[in-house]
Amino acid sequence: MTPPESDDDLLVAATSGSEEAFLALYGRRQGAIYRFALHMSGSPAVAEDITQEVFLALLRGGWGYDPERGTLSGYLFGIARKLLLRQVERVHADVPLDEELVETLELAAVKDPLEDLTQRERVAALRRAVLTLPRRYREVVVLCDLEEMDYADAATLLDCPIGTVRSRLHRARVLLLEKLEYERQPRVSIRALKPARCFV
Repeated sequence: MTPPESDDDLLVAATSGSEEAFLALYGRRQGAIYRFALHMSGSPAVAEDITQEVFLALLRGGWGYDPERGTLSGYLFGIARKLLLRQVERVHADVPLDEELVETLELAAVKDPLEDLTQRERVAALRRAVLTLPRRYREVVVLCDLEEMDYADAATLLDCPIGTVRSRLHRARVLLLEKLEYERQPRVSIRALKPARCFV
């Protein structure tokens, strides 16, 4: 039996007990949810937990999905966002960027292992810069630029006007450019510094 094509049809079939429909829906949407959680939390372990919780919550049906209010994809991002906010409240601090995360992001971002090294370095620098953005800016960059969600869906998900999404995205892009420009600045090495002359 071939599963239905639309997300809504897959959800109806999955909540009626179709494992095949659930796996099809999971396969279709889990990657984007994982990436969103990873970009927002900075932790692969947290991203995995959030992704799992999103789909378990969807199966339990306790979050009240209404197709009249938006897409299932937007709804899943909304669950992930709420779970992430709870996580941040529990931890009361951002997860620090570690080398394992940078490596994970580089591997996820670069599909061809023979790609040019400078391209991988640029991707890694961008990922690091995104992780340093304040949450309200990071959310719009991840949703609109990385996940290619349209402004209206992002506004619905973030519960704010479209204009706010646009202004946050503009500010986030400015911050990213500043961070990337700073990273590109050549650093003065200690060897390049000349000792001061002493006049006695």
